Amino acid sequence: MNWELAEANWQQFKGTVKARWLKFDESQLDAIGGKRALLLSKILEAYGINRSEAEREIRAFEARNKNYRPKK
Repeated sequence: MNWELAEANWQQFKGTVKARWLKFDESQLDAIGGKRALLLSKILEAYGINRSEAEREIRAFEARNKNYRPKK
C-alpha cells in the first residue's frame, strides 16, 4: 500500500481506516492524517494491544488495500 497516496487523499481514505478501526473518532482520524506511524500509535492507544500485534494488523490492512487508488 502506498501511504503517500493515502496521505495525499486522506479525506477519501480515512473512511477505510474508520471501517477497520471502529474506535477511532473523527478527531483521531484527522490527527492520523494518513501517516502510518501515527496510525500505529493511535492503535496502541485505543486498543491497548502490544506493538507487534498492532504492526500485524497494519500489515494485514495494507495487504487488503494494496491496490488503493483515490476516486477522481
